[in-house]
Amino acid sequence: MKSVSFGSYLKHIRQQKKIPQRKVAHRLDIDTSTLSKMELGERQITISMIEGLADALGLDYRELQIKFVTEKIMQDFKGQPFLKEALLETMKFIKE
Repeated sequence: MKSVSFGSYLKHIRQQKKIPQRKVAHRLDIDTSTLSKMELGERQITISMIEGLADALGLDYRELQIKFVTEKIMQDFKGQPFLKEALLETMKFIKE
């Protein structure tokens, strides 16, 4: 997901909590330049990184995953005339 707003959200949280990039990067097993590009929306953040990001930043995993998935859906499908109907149809296949 190439996302400036999600990446900048992560950067804002990291800076607010005074967590250095190197600590977050270490938790994700990536280098700091990759993390920097993710925060700038120049590199893709994957769903598999969300748990590590939540842990490194002291965020609720559930909330961060919901934010990531929501933004991904909106980025990829915003403006589609049948998005709401497609999401409702998708909900039929999701089991709690």
